[in-house]
Amino acid sequence: MRKPFKRLLAMLCLLCIGPVAHAVDDAQLIKRGEYLAIAGDCAACHSEKGRAPFSGGHAIGSPLGTIYSTNITPSKTHGIGQYTQEQFAAALRRGVRADGSNLYPAMPYTAYARLTDEDVAALYAYFMQGVQPVDQAAPATALPFPFNIRMSMKAWNWLFLDRKPFEPDPSQSAQWNRGAYLVQGLAHCSTCHTPRNVLMAEQLDRRLQGASLGTWYAPDISATALQAKPAWTRAMLADYLATGHAANGATAGGPMLEAIEKSFSRMTRDDLEAMATYLLPAGPAEAVAPAAASAAPAALTPVQGDDTPQALAAMSAGARVYMNNCASCHNTGGQGLNGLPSLQQHPLLRQPNADNVAMAILEGVLPEHGQGMIGFAHTLNDAEIAAVTNYLMQDLGGSKVSISAERVKTLRAGGEASPLLWLARGGMVLLVLALLVLAVWWRRRSARTVG
Repeated sequence: MRKPFKRLLAMLCLLCIGPVAHAVDDAQLIKRGEYLAIAGDCAACHSEKGRAPFSGGHAIGSPLGTIYSTNITPSKTHGIGQYTQEQFAAALRRGVRADGSNLYPAMPYTAYARLTDEDVAALYAYFMQGVQPVDQAAPATALPFPFNIRMSMKAWNWLFLDRKPFEPDPSQSAQWNRGAYLVQGLAHCSTCHTPRNVLMAEQLDRRLQGASLGTWYAPDISATALQAKPAWTRAMLADYLATGHAANGATAGGPMLEAIEKSFSRMTRDDLEAMATYLLPAGPAEAVAPAAASAAPAALTPVQGDDTPQALAAMSAGARVYMNNCASCHNTGGQGLNGLPSLQQHPLLRQPNADNVAMAILEGVLPEHGQGMIGFAHTLNDAEIAAVTNYLMQDLGGSKVSISAERVKTLRAGGEASPLLWLARGGMVLLVLALLVLAVWWRRRSARTVG
């Protein structure tokens, strides 16, 4: 009697333990998917103030027009609730929606194509089970003709989409390979930091070598560039990704600050160090770093320099704007004041253009938490912003780079208009003319043949 009873008890235990174990596995998969969504910075584009998380509606400025992000909650009416895992993977890695239409590459599927099947499965579990469904439609994207024809993206994908998933380099360490996977894939660093060709595809032979985002400039973060700056170390890079500040004085602003706040600052230190290892594969020795600019001073720092009316009268226009608007926080010589950032030797002043300095003055640097800087777009005109930018770049930074008031005006307006729209329309006109000429030639040839 005892053996049958033991067998029955064992079977009952298995029946009870099985669902519990399965639930634990599902919870772990969803949690992993949530972390991957953070690393992929999905919320930056698919969440908008005043709307529920991941319900879309965020306006993404592009050279072709405004693209609105979609609802990626598991709503069966307005989101991705009807997607199978295979359809989810196709959207994520190939830019193809469940209905077969193509996404625009404002969604960085060219980078997400590197993701492993396991990570795609975890993301699918999170978005289907860990996100609340929101039955609310996002605004429709309506690009001008001919870019409103999504079918054209099939040709673009054929030309530029590499569907090959990430493959570890066996000659590199596990940490380097993890960093490569994150930088190339989930973190999609290349999306901003790689220049693009006339068809808006990344120039892969110039990967991570810096690119204009229309207003802000994503600097060169290739290994060669970072190695040429001895102040950068792997530890500093990891700190910068975690906080937006580094011991060499670097501070984040614009789109990079947003990425840090919503993504990198919420990632594990191990992953940030892996990314730094990949970006600086043969980085400089981890020398003793200078004290961080944001560290609290032991005593109050006195204002240095002469700001009397007589001294101001002898200054350049840029220096006067600086003294009137900036010196109260950054000190008269840019040394920083009572824990506020120093501008001396700031990495921002060593960039190949002055766009980021001008944009920081225009928009300010306003993190969600912590110390920020107000913008001066409403108090300084284009000439004044150009003057103070040039003062910072040249007098404090020792750079030969300058900016004009006309460039500031362009930045204030959102950047330069792309010629791609007119090139595309011009190309279509030429194609139509060529077809008409061919039709006329064919008709005349046919008439001669009949005659």
